[in-house]
Amino acid sequence: MKKTIQIAGAGIMAVAVATLAGCSTAGPFVTSISSDGKGDLIVQKNTVHVNGFTGIVSTGENPTTEVIRVLPEPQQQQK
Repeated sequence: MKKTIQIAGAGIMAVAVATLAGCSTAGPFVTSISSDGKGDLIVQKNTVHVNGFTGIVSTGENPTTEVIRVLPEPQQQQK
């Protein structure tokens, strides 16, 4: 009985390790760049999840958005 429990425990651990090894997360990657109409850029980023067993690629659940202010170059004075 004790041997059976040890074998079952080892099997459960092997399945857990295989499950964790099959999934990976990469990123954050830029998913979108757009203008806000006022001259600034809106950059959206998200992560990517890859399941190695099923081959399914999906986007993450926590996208982030950044607004980048684009300033014009200062006018150079001519001599």
